[in-house]
Amino acid sequence: MITPWDVSGEVDYSKLIKEFGMEPFHPLLEKIKDPMPLMKRGVIFGHRDYDRIVEAMNKGEPFAVMSGFMPSGLPHFGHKMTMDEIVWHNNRGGVAFVAIADMEAHVVRGLSWDKLRKIGMEYIKAIIALGLTEDSVIYFQSANENVKDLAFELATEVNWSELKAIYGFDNETTLAKMFVTAIQAGDILLPQLRLYGGPKPTVVPVGADQDPHLRLTRDLSLRVCIFAYERIDNGVRVRSRKGAEYLEAVRDLNFDKKVYQEHIDLFGDPDEIIKAVREIEIEMEGYAFIPPSSTYHKFITGLQGGKMSSSKPESFISLLDKPEDAAKKVMSALTGGRATAEEQRRLGGIPEKCVIFELYTYHLLSDKELEEIERDCRNGELLCGKCKKYVSEKVSEVLSDLQEKMKEAEARLDLYNLIL
Repeated sequence: MITPWDVSGEVDYSKLIKEFGMEPFHPLLEKIKDPMPLMKRGVIFGHRDYDRIVEAMNKGEPFAVMSGFMPSGLPHFGHKMTMDEIVWHNNRGGVAFVAIADMEAHVVRGLSWDKLRKIGMEYIKAIIALGLTEDSVIYFQSANENVKDLAFELATEVNWSELKAIYGFDNETTLAKMFVTAIQAGDILLPQLRLYGGPKPTVVPVGADQDPHLRLTRDLSLRVCIFAYERIDNGVRVRSRKGAEYLEAVRDLNFDKKVYQEHIDLFGDPDEIIKAVREIEIEMEGYAFIPPSSTYHKFITGLQGGKMSSSKPESFISLLDKPEDAAKKVMSALTGGRATAEEQRRLGGIPEKCVIFELYTYHLLSDKELEEIERDCRNGELLCGKCKKYVSEKVSEVLSDLQEKMKEAEARLDLYNLIL
């Protein structure tokens, strides 16, 4: 079962792509300049409209990257994966927006506001330490009035039956939990408000469990706009959701056209037409949102199996763990090894079923090193004890470096656009 708040059982990612209507990510790799390791290694497995982000990056055009973290527990290596994705896009020209989802955590996990504030600051220091630029926008949901105002507007376009179908809500679901879905949509569309430069392609890197939020937000991003678009042969059909009188301004656009009572067909480059109509909507003080893009990464397995989760301390290595404590956790983690060393040497290991190999893949090694480790594991040349020791050393190095940078980040917080 997969929901934004719970993941259980084995996840079939190929099945998710089909069931959720995602696109596989791999075909895009050849279009991306210097893709990040998570992309090349198949950890990022699916997307929606990421082509739009690739085009913006390749052309040097404005775009944003947005994601959030529910501070139900200390930040761990699963969160670091999303942070790495945000920072990668940020370093390629995307303005970054980072939400600390304290409203969601308060509703879903029942944590106090004071505790959420304390934990949330650790997430902020961690992502800054990983390289987030100073022009980024970082905020707590509860402190961002623009998010809450936008959420209220978006909530006017969604009803109970739709939320029930998307999220599986029942008669026990609280109003607060329902409204949190609108808050999430507000987070995702925040980068496109006029306050931040207006409509722009926005990518949301998330785990597959967050896709319901993306599906809802993509629908809402269109419902609150003045104009609706339908691609037709050689052009675009434009309708108004607010009344036919809004189409008057569209008639003046310099495209070949056919004018009807309820819509106008414009002929030419569809992207140029939609861009021109969006500019009209902005002049009318409409939202003119571009449906957000998204990428989906595989879950990182917890140290004892299952999803790594902040609400299950035994499942993760925290970014705040003492390096020596993290090393001990690694030494007790599940592996893909055989029952005995002799059997391992004869049959080889099974890296695809190994938590240790996931840590290599997601966080620790270069492509060349990873290839060598996988080969030696499958050939039976690398035994689990030696492998764990090497990983424990690598994890200790990563944590020591990151924690030092987090101390430096704390001293630089006033340089960032923080909404606390």
